Amino acid sequence: MSISKSKFRSKGQLTVPREVREAAHLEEGDPVEFEIRADGILLRPMKIIDSTQAWFWDRSWQEGEAAASADIDAGRTTVHKSTEDFLTALSD
Repeated sequence: MSISKSKFRSKGQLTVPREVREAAHLEEGDPVEFEIRADGILLRPMKIIDSTQAWFWDRSWQEGEAAASADIDAGRTTVHKSTEDFLTALSD
């Protein structure tokens, strides 16, 4: 875990450091929530995901996406010239 710092500006504005924005996938206009805690202030991204797309952001789905991307990057893929070739490969 790294520590990033910033300073308050006029009107309570605060610049969230780039590495924090990137790690939290924050983009302009994203809502955030502030929670006052005994040990400090917690800033929590409140990403809004369309309910019809929520399945894609499930942890297990994202793990599968990462595994598929790793396979593609490593060249562990097969290209089939036709539907018949593909179906034959499935039965092998």
